[in-house]
Amino acid sequence: MGESPLGAKLRFTTFYVEYILQTWYNQSGLFHVDKKRGRKHDAGTLFDIIYLLTVITLGILMIRASKGRKQYSLYGAMAVILGCGDAFHLVPRAIALCTTGLETYTVPLGIGKMVTSITMTLFYVLLYYVWRCRYQIKDKKELTIIVWILSIARIFLCLMPQNAWTSAEAPLSWGIYRNIPFVILGVLIVILFYTTSKKEQDKLFCNLWLAVVISFGCYIPVVLFADTIPPVGMLMIPKTCAYVWVVLIGYRAMQKESSNRG
Repeated sequence: MGESPLGAKLRFTTFYVEYILQTWYNQSGLFHVDKKRGRKHDAGTLFDIIYLLTVITLGILMIRASKGRKQYSLYGAMAVILGCGDAFHLVPRAIALCTTGLETYTVPLGIGKMVTSITMTLFYVLLYYVWRCRYQIKDKKELTIIVWILSIARIFLCLMPQNAWTSAEAPLSWGIYRNIPFVILGVLIVILFYTTSKKEQDKLFCNLWLAVVISFGCYIPVVLFADTIPPVGMLMIPKTCAYVWVVLIGYRAMQKESSNRG
């Protein structure tokens, strides 16, 4: 007898949680050292690969299975953009950690961070349109204008040369400037999904707002303190898990609604 769908999900979830905990333990400072080369290999590299494959795969599956349901085609595109955008930073990082170190990859890592910053903005724009589609919002055009103003402001600030993306000494001030509209956009998304899912008693999306809160709650300290307090960078692990949770919420909702229709 084959494994039940629930059993498969539980097995995958158990593996994922165990790996996250192991990676967090390794990130705390206990790294494997290559005796021949004397380099430290970051265990988070494998975690990043699993993350990228997970969100991109789920995104593609959602796009293919959406079958004309706009909210899920948007959700799938959102997941693919998330994964592909993060790959611009995480892939050079993985290569750097496995070769000559982060110091020699300053330029590709900086460009990757810039691309990731832009694609993360697009991620939340698409999530806003998922909200409109799911709850059949026809009006509130002023809200759409605000979302686009915040998004364009964020992207514009990310493209400014003062960010010094390719420099090893990027200014903290511009890291704060470019994240102001981004955080406001995130707060807006949290409010929209929290209030609407509660009003509509939407059990499938009732925790999406919380996942976004966790992601920003982990992201903001990294922006402010990671350069001066390196261990704060470990918050990127739960931040990444929060984004996987966001994608899984949409994927599971699509599966649930598809089974109900069937």
